[in-house]
Amino acid sequence: MLNVQKVRKDFPILKTGVIYLDSTASSLTPEPVLDKMLEFYHEYRANVERGVHHLSQKASEEYECAHAKVAHFINAKSDSEIIMTRNTTEGINTIANGLDWKRGDKIVTSLVEHHSNFVVWLRVKNRHHMDLEAVRPSEPAEQGIISLNDFEKAVDDKTKLVAITHVSNLLGTIMPVKEITKIAHEHGAYVVIDGAQSVPHMKVDVQEIGCDFLAFSGHKMCAPTGASALFIREDLMKEIEPLCIGGGTIADAGVDYYKLEENSSRFEAGTPAIAESIGLGAAADYLQNLGMENIRNHENKLTRQMHEELQELPEIELYGPEPKDKIGIAAFNVGNLNPHDVALTLDVSANIMVRSGHHCALPLMKNVIRKPGCVRASAYFYNTKSEIDKLVSAVREISATMT
Repeated sequence: MLNVQKVRKDFPILKTGVIYLDSTASSLTPEPVLDKMLEFYHEYRANVERGVHHLSQKASEEYECAHAKVAHFINAKSDSEIIMTRNTTEGINTIANGLDWKRGDKIVTSLVEHHSNFVVWLRVKNRHHMDLEAVRPSEPAEQGIISLNDFEKAVDDKTKLVAITHVSNLLGTIMPVKEITKIAHEHGAYVVIDGAQSVPHMKVDVQEIGCDFLAFSGHKMCAPTGASALFIREDLMKEIEPLCIGGGTIADAGVDYYKLEENSSRFEAGTPAIAESIGLGAAADYLQNLGMENIRNHENKLTRQMHEELQELPEIELYGPEPKDKIGIAAFNVGNLNPHDVALTLDVSANIMVRSGHHCALPLMKNVIRKPGCVRASAYFYNTKSEIDKLVSAVREISATMT
């Protein structure tokens, strides 16, 4: 069982009285992760894979160890399947720009996607004169649940890639990615999964899912900003042209030729974010020490509490599925109030931090929710029942006094 009060001591900002319910955008970073990053700067600050001196050797060892920790965290076969990136967006763009597209190829995605897993494919479609089909959620569509039957209809033998989020960043809806991957592979299509909202909150096993690519963000899982990862199945490494090449990616080069490294370093051009990547490895350790099942169970309780109590308030329009089908996200509007006004009032009146707006999911907002924006409160393992009580109470007061 998770000892939440003990865990909260690792996050000094929580001692100020801030109620942080914006972890879907970016989580807080605990002291052990920051300590590991400072260790790099204090004890072995040097570039990696460049020098024979002991500082460079130590930095390289820790940087490589971070790859191994991330690989273990998502159950990749080896650290050679892990590429360090800046964020999920960079990972998805690496796949989008690296595959060998042909006229007539098809991409299947959904209307539930974050822009980073939607507009990227629109650009590919326009550049290479391809087809793109976005599967719409089943009715009631505002729950964001995708029917496997609809995916089976959309994916055909022309489909080169299926791009799907594991968890909706707006609604929290959990997608059946294992089953979608099976459908895609039956037609010879690749599968890229946006794991930005799943990897921090539940146990994700790329071997069990069977996906070809998985991108996720460190800054949403207690790591620093600028440190994230892209999983590429080892046998597909040479199928993807790297987004950038140069220092660190070259096995050999001459006046009129070059040869890329055979392993994942072919994708990591130039000096990487060393301290941040080491921090990502430390964050993976931190979450595993807490136990992903413990994190999931704690969040489930908070998810049910937010959903059930907000649903009972007058003037509240709540979006997303039932708690059993989502992670700790509550997306809602208060009457006809501007969601930014609601979020600002929660900050000023109750010291509660939430997100507001379209959440980089305009196709979903316009075509499904049919609102210009909404408020999104998102819980993580360091949040408590009493904080959710305060959120509900504050929203109740806003509803009573402002609508």
